[in-house]
Parts: sequence; structure tokens; C-alpha cells
Amino acid sequence: MERFVYLDNNATTEMDRRVVDILHETEGLYANASSMHQAGQNASSAIEWAREKVASLLGAKKNEIYFTSGSTEGNNTVFNIFRDLIDERKTERRKIVLSAVEHPASIETAKYLKKRGYKIETIPVDKDGFVILEEAGKIIDDDTLFVSVMTANNESGAIEPVKEIAKLAKAKGAYVHTDATQAIGKIAVNVDDLGVDYLTLSAHKFYGPKGVGALYIRTSSPKSPYIHGGHQENGMRAGTYNTQAIVGLGKAAEIAKEEQEEERKKLWALREKLRKGISEKIKDVVFNSVDSYERVLPGTLDVSFLYAEGESILLYLDLEGIAVSTGSACASGSLEPSYVLLATGMPVEQAHGSIRFSFGRFNTEEDVDYVLEKLPPIIEKIRKMSTRR
Repeated sequence: MERFVYLDNNATTEMDRRVVDILHETEGLYANASSMHQAGQNASSAIEWAREKVASLLGAKKNEIYFTSGSTEGNNTVFNIFRDLIDERKTERRKIVLSAVEHPASIETAKYLKKRGYKIETIPVDKDGFVILEEAGKIIDDDTLFVSVMTANNESGAIEPVKEIAKLAKAKGAYVHTDATQAIGKIAVNVDDLGVDYLTLSAHKFYGPKGVGALYIRTSSPKSPYIHGGHQENGMRAGTYNTQAIVGLGKAAEIAKEEQEEERKKLWALREKLRKGISEKIKDVVFNSVDSYERVLPGTLDVSFLYAEGESILLYLDLEGIAVSTGSACASGSLEPSYVLLATGMPVEQAHGSIRFSFGRFNTEEDVDYVLEKLPPIIEKIRKMSTRR
């Protein structure tokens, strides 16, 4: 292959060199952060520095940030909090509401609860992947305990109307959670502006290490531990602290706060260059991500190439050193079309031909040029072999 172009940043990102450097700098902080001796307290101080950086990024209070292994654990923790409230009869409310395009960490948890008799309802989305507020207003009622709507979708890139959803939920006395995993570092996310009670994030989505994340819980909101054991995280999350990874998360959060607006503009420019290039060079294409700077993640472009299978496109691009995804990256290995795209009412055939290009901090205009050189002949070759045309 001539070069390697990584355009799967919504799946995970390369660690920023500055994050790698701070991981090396903290190699000596191997002592248990719960220990009372000086070595343990040094590790504890580093963790609290990271907590402050994450809180600052979100516009939250330091004591509202709890470290986790990532958003999957964070999402499960939030659902668990409200399951406990129902089980322990601490509330008369019974309904849990989420959008149709949530991440599997929320969707599958909701399915698990529904099988066990919990009342789960889903808010539909429109053809562009945005939650339909009118439908949300009908579903969120006086029986609703909490509502979960992601800040931005990992496939379509749609920035969801979380602020409006939160107002609807608060008017009915319900709590609100947002999975902000895809949004952090790409757009500004402020918990007070959104009006949410819970927020989850993962470091590896914004150039930090894998296996670490954070859960924001508003001070006045219900809490319940998901992992039981020691006293860590004020009893909310037992287990010896992963000090280095947490510090890496803190550094990634610090960088994101300083650079996210500049980065947003850069990613949008790269995305638009690719979108325009595809429009000019390839026929029979449908863009599944809306063309709006304010309404879509800046580096996300989901495209359906009619009369071509997404898996074939992905594999041919991979042979040329171009990494992309088809459907949800977390559901890779499945030949089923994306449930996110199907939720928009997209025909199955069109969903099967979808490819997600997701840009990141280290992509360049030369990367786009390379994709636009290699992609058109690949699509032409696949279409000639296709029986669908």
C-alpha cells in the first residue's frame, strides 16, 4: 500500500503524543492511591488533578466526576441507579425512556431490563437521525423516571436536541442522562447548558488511553454503586485506581478544552472536502449525515454507495491502506445493516451500502486526496460485480 489513512476515529483515536508523554511521566506513580503513605498520596493528587480537568471540560463540579472504565460501564451504572430505585420502591414512577439510536451500551441494557419486566419506551428519530421532539413530548409523561438521549450519534453524526429533551423531561419531573462519548472534544459540551443530571464519556474517543472514562452525576441526583467493594470514588466505584490511565484522561480533557473549537473547524473542512469530492467523482451516492455545521459532528460523514456492499467497499479500501467502518464500529462482525440507519427509515439495500468516514486530529488534506484517488475505481469495480444494479 502507498500510505495508511485512518478514517475510523469515531471507533477510537490514536493517543495524542502529549498524553503518551504524561503517561511516561507518571510511571513512578505506581503506589495505591488509597494508601496513606506519601507515595500513595502522590498518586491520589495526580488523580484529583485529572478529576479537575474533566470537571472543567464539562462545566461541572469536581466532586460530581466519577472515574470508570469507560462509557459502557458509565451507561450501565446510570441504568442500574434507576433500576435500584424501582426495585427498592423508592419511587412510584416506572418508565425508562431512551432514543432509538442510542449506543448498544444503552440499547442492550434497556433490552435486558425490558425482558425482566421493566417498562421501557423508545423515542423515534426522523430521516436524518434526529430525535423527534413531538414524539418525545408524547412519550415522556408523569410515569417517566429517567430519559437517556446521546449528545451525538456515532454513525450519522447527528447532534441530538438534548437540551430540548431535558426541558421536556424536567417539566415532568424526570431525570436526564446523555451519553456524550462521541461529542467530547469535537463540540462544546456543558452539563448546565444541556440541563442533564448524568453524562458519560470515554477517554479513547478523544485521544486518551483506552479502558478509562468518567461519569458525571449532578450533586442532587440519585446515586448507586455499580461495582461493590472498597471505598474508592466515595463508595460509587470500587477497585484500585488505574492512576496512569486516569491521568491520561485528564490530559486529554485539558487538551480538548483548549483546542476543541479550532479542531472542530479543521475536521469540518476535511469532511466537506471529502463530501464535495465524492459528489463530483461518484454517481448514485446518498449522504446520510446532514450538511450542517451546527447539527452534525464536524468529522463524521456517513455515505451510502448505491449498488455496492459496504463490507466490500471497506475491504477494498483496507487493501489500499484506508481504514473506515461500515455500520456501527461496536457491532463490527455483524453483516446486519446498521440499526441506526434503519431507524431513520432508510431502505435495507441503502443501509447495506453505507460507509462511515470519521476524521480526527491527525488527518490531513492529503489523506482526503488519497481517498478520492482510490475510492472511485473501487466503487466502479464493485458495481460491475454487483447483482443488485
